[in-house]
Amino acid sequence: MWRHIASNALTFFIIALFLLAGVVMLGARQYSEPGPLTQAICLRVESGTNMRAVSRDLESQGAISSGSIFRIGADYSDKSGQLKAGSFLIPARATMEEITDIITRGGASTCGTEVVYRIGVTRSVIQVRELDPADNRYVEVAEFERGAEEIPAAYLEVQEKSDTRYRVAMAEGVTSWQVVDTLNAIDTLGADFDGVPPEGSLAPDSYEFTPGTPVAAIVDRMTERQSAILAEAWAGRADGLPLASPEEALILASIVEKETGGYDEVRTVASVFENRLNRGMRLQTDPTVIYGITNGVGVLGRGLRQSELRAETPYNTYVIEGLPPTPIANPGRLSIEAVMNPEETDYIFFVAKTLDPRDGHNFAANLDDHNRNVAAYRALEAEAAANQ
Repeated sequence: MWRHIASNALTFFIIALFLLAGVVMLGARQYSEPGPLTQAICLRVESGTNMRAVSRDLESQGAISSGSIFRIGADYSDKSGQLKAGSFLIPARATMEEITDIITRGGASTCGTEVVYRIGVTRSVIQVRELDPADNRYVEVAEFERGAEEIPAAYLEVQEKSDTRYRVAMAEGVTSWQVVDTLNAIDTLGADFDGVPPEGSLAPDSYEFTPGTPVAAIVDRMTERQSAILAEAWAGRADGLPLASPEEALILASIVEKETGGYDEVRTVASVFENRLNRGMRLQTDPTVIYGITNGVGVLGRGLRQSELRAETPYNTYVIEGLPPTPIANPGRLSIEAVMNPEETDYIFFVAKTLDPRDGHNFAANLDDHNRNVAAYRALEAEAAANQ
C-alpha cells in the first residue's frame, strides 16, 4: 500500500515539475517576445517608485501583457533594484526584457520635456519642447526671447520636474562674448564665467547639462571640442594653402563663416579668399571691419560708414594686407574644413544673389563679371526701395 502511495506521489511530483517547467518556459518566452505596444510611449518613472508600480503603469498603457511576468523577469535578471527615475522612450513592440533594460540602465532621460537655450548671432531664445513618442520628434511648447518681461508658465513648470533635460545650442558665427554673456544669464546654470575666451576657440554645437553646472564647465567643453576639430582638420589639410598655422586657418574660417549664405557654397567662398591671399590681394570683407568696431560685443545694428571702411584698424581688410590678428567669430566645423580643403576655382570676387543672404552669391573671376553681378544686386536694392 505504502509503495503504491509513494508511486502515485512520485508521479504527481513529476507531472507538477513538467507543468511548472512549462509555465516557466511560457513566461520566459512571453518576457522576451515582442510586446503588444502598437505605438511608442513616453514612460515617466517617479523618484522613489518601485517595479510593481511601474508594471501597473506599463499594463495600463498597453506596453506589456502581464505585470506579474514583467516583475518576475526583472527579479530573475537581478534588475528590480536598479530602477532609475526619469522619462524613457518605450518603442513599439518592445519586449519586456528590452523595457526592463531601458528603465534600469540609467543615463539621461530619453523622452519627455527639454529646455533649449539657443545662442544666435542676432538674438538668443529659450525653447520648451516636448517629445512626441509617435514619431520621435520634439514639439515646441513655448518659445521666448532672453530678457522677455513675461516668462511662459510652461518654462516655470518644467523647471520643477526632475527629469527635464537641458541643453545649450550654440549657432555658428556667434562671438565668444555673446556665448559667455548668454551662458551667464541662464538661471539653471551655476557659477558665472569671468572674462571672455579667445575669439574662435568655442565650437558651435549642442551641449547638454544638468542644473547647477558651472558655466566654466560648458566653456571648457566648447573649447576642447573646437581644439579637436581644428587639429583634425589641420592634419587633413590640402597642400599649398596660403595659411601658415592652425591659428591662421581659424581666422580665415571665421571670415568664411560670416560671409557664407549657405553651406552648399562654403568651399567656394573659402576658395575666393585663398585665391586673394595667394595673389597678394586684400580680403576686403565687411565682417572684419564690423568686428573692429564692435570687438565682438553685441551687434552693430546698422550699415558701415565710408569713414569706417577707410579707417586704419587691425581688422579693416580694405586697408590691411592679409589676415586680421584674430578670428572675428566662432566658426563651425564645415567652415574650418572648407578653408583646409577649398574648392579649386579661379574666383576672386563674389556678391549676394538677392537681398536674402540665404540665397547665396554670384562668383566672378574678373572685375568685369563682378561689376555686372554688383549692378544686378544694386537693381534689386533699388526695386525694393521703390516698393517700400
